[in-house]
This record gives sequence, structure tokens and C-alpha cells, in this order.
Amino acid sequence: MNREQTNRADVPSPDTALRAVIFDLDGVLVDSFGVMREAFEIAYKEVVGAGEPPFAEYSQHLGRYFPDIMKIMNLPLEMEEPFVRESYRLAHRVRMFDGVPEMLDALHRRGLRFAVATGKSGPRARSLLDTLGVLPLFDHVIGSDEVAHSKPAPDIVLRALELLEVDAADAVMIGDAVSDLASARAAGVTAIAALWGESDPAPLLEAEPHAALKSPEELLTWCLDAAR
Repeated sequence: MNREQTNRADVPSPDTALRAVIFDLDGVLVDSFGVMREAFEIAYKEVVGAGEPPFAEYSQHLGRYFPDIMKIMNLPLEMEEPFVRESYRLAHRVRMFDGVPEMLDALHRRGLRFAVATGKSGPRARSLLDTLGVLPLFDHVIGSDEVAHSKPAPDIVLRALELLEVDAADAVMIGDAVSDLASARAAGVTAIAALWGESDPAPLLEAEPHAALKSPEELLTWCLDAAR
């Protein structure tokens, strides 16, 4: 599948009717990139000290659990405490992407069930969604600390399917990172790339998702078609 074919909103929907949507959180539902950068830089300077915080490299691993990224980057695991502290402190600055509230409302009225499967910890993800006033829309919010293996392993998507009580063929996973798409595919779930955030689209398109959508409005249309 080439880039032109993948980067379309009219990619055929699954053969079975869509019943549930599994969302990644950061970069899909919420625009948290600026807060993430500030929290990372504070944590780096507090724990590591001098030098330029390697946020560009960190951003290449988004979608994974923070401790896993620290291991990949050979950074101190002690960075997690100040990173989480600052993320909570700055949470009031996080906003939902334009079109996301309307998309969620329309899909909710259509009767679809929702889960969040995020690289964040479960408590932090639920706290953020509660702050934004949308936590009740989601049937389940699952963090990477609540499964045995985080993305790109399939555990978090499989757990979402279990809690939602749907088959893999009846669900879709929306993510903005290659690890999201890999997790969905490994669980047998249709994988859709969200291209409206800060992520570089090239690696997402190279991962050959089932669809790559440019806006929450395109996602709404795709899901409504798939739910028929």
C-alpha cells in the first residue's frame, strides 16, 4: 500500500459492523504535546542536570509507557516522578482537539462503546479526562501500568476488548504512534492512524494502517459508515 492509497478517509470499513472504538489519548483525543515537552524538560534538568533535554528523541517513542522509554533512551528511571508530578500540575493546559467533543458525542449517540488504551498510567489518564469533563463518556480507561506488557504488545488492546465485551473484528483502534498501530494489529483489531496531532505522518503511513485520517471529522464519518 502506497502513501496515496493509505492517506484516504474512504478506505473500506470492516466487514462486520463496528461496535466499539478504542482510542489512544495523547495526540488523538487531547493536545498535550506542549505540556509533555515542558514536563520532560523539567524532569530531565532535575534528575540529569546540565545539557539539552533530548525531547526530540523522546517524542519518537510516544505511545509507549514512560519507564519503557527511559530504558530505551538509557535515561534514569528517576525521571518518572518529576515528569508525572509536572504533568499533573500542568494538566489544566491540556485541551481536546477541535472536533473531538462533537465526534465523541455523535458516536456515543450512535451507541458505540468507548475505551481509552494509553501509554499513560491509568490514574493519570482518568484524572485528565475527568478534568476535561469527558470521563463519563468512556466505558473503560486503561493505562500501561494496568497490563503486563505495554504497547507495542497487544495486551492493552486485548484488555480493552475483554472489558468492552466485543470481538476484535467488531472494534477499531485509533492511534498517533507506530506502537499504537502495532498493538492494534497484534490484537487483531483494525488500526487507524490519527494524523491531526504533532506526530510525523511518514512513519505512520509506512506502518500501513487500515486507514489514515486527517481530522476527527473524518474519523466520525469512517466510524459511522463502519457501524451501519
